[in-house]
Amino acid sequence: MRKIRQITLLTVLGIGMYVLMSSIYTVSEVEQMIITQFGKPVGDPITSAGLKIKMPFIQEINPIDKRVLEWDGRPSDMPTKDKLYISVDLFARWRITDPLQYFLRLRDERSAQSRLDDILGSETRNAVAKHELIEIIRTTKDRVPLRDTLLTDAEKKLNMGTLVPIHKGRKLVEQEIFSAAAEKVRVFGIELLDIRFKRINYNESVRPKIYDRMISERRQIAERFLSEGNGEAARIRGNRVRDLNKIQSEAYRQVEEIRGIADAKATEIYSKSYNQSREAVKFYEFTRTMQSYKSIIDEETILLLSTGSDLFKFLKGMNK
Repeated sequence: MRKIRQITLLTVLGIGMYVLMSSIYTVSEVEQMIITQFGKPVGDPITSAGLKIKMPFIQEINPIDKRVLEWDGRPSDMPTKDKLYISVDLFARWRITDPLQYFLRLRDERSAQSRLDDILGSETRNAVAKHELIEIIRTTKDRVPLRDTLLTDAEKKLNMGTLVPIHKGRKLVEQEIFSAAAEKVRVFGIELLDIRFKRINYNESVRPKIYDRMISERRQIAERFLSEGNGEAARIRGNRVRDLNKIQSEAYRQVEEIRGIADAKATEIYSKSYNQSREAVKFYEFTRTMQSYKSIIDEETILLLSTGSDLFKFLKGMNK
């Protein structure tokens, strides 16, 4: 009899311990709990950490994360307003602010991630389709791009390298996506904290065209440099010829001036020398006539002179 009582007591204690353990649960600092009874939520969500009590067997606990969660979308191709296809990679941060609403509508994080895929993907497509590519690429509308200083003049002359004026910039486009998506996810008990473009790439079909356009622009700049170089070379050659002609003409002028001065000086000397007497004048005439003979008479020259010619008078007076 005593043994039966001991067995009964141990059984009651075991059942009591099991019931007690089934009615006690703990809530950590990073969790919040929803209590369900026969699959339906009962009472308010448990948001404070500590040791809690529930009805055993008929009530179940459903933990819901309290921390900031991550959503990382997959890259997807979408067209911009200027009909350029780009690959957009987006990420966001969110948290559960209304656990009861979250539990009723989504139940678990996998469903929440799937719903975020739909909402954020849709809003991203809408925002990208409403803006041109430059609005999404540029960080802000006031950003000044860096330019190669060697290409600045050529780019100005070719009207290249000038950025298209924008009105918003990537930050405001992200803000548009955030505002539109935040309203839609709030009904699920979710608060959207932040959203950012992680990467924006050209679509594979568009990328060769972009590269070709970049190559064409660089070639235009190179041709501009080549044209300017040829023009500068022609200008230098023209200046060289002009300066050479100027130097030669100046030299010729100076030579003629010096020669004229020398001839005048020589004439003056001759005049002073041969005008001293009558005999000096005759001697001058004789020497000048002899010089003219030397310059105009050779073995192949035939002269026809009259007997009264000044050139002939000295030949006529020669002694045979």
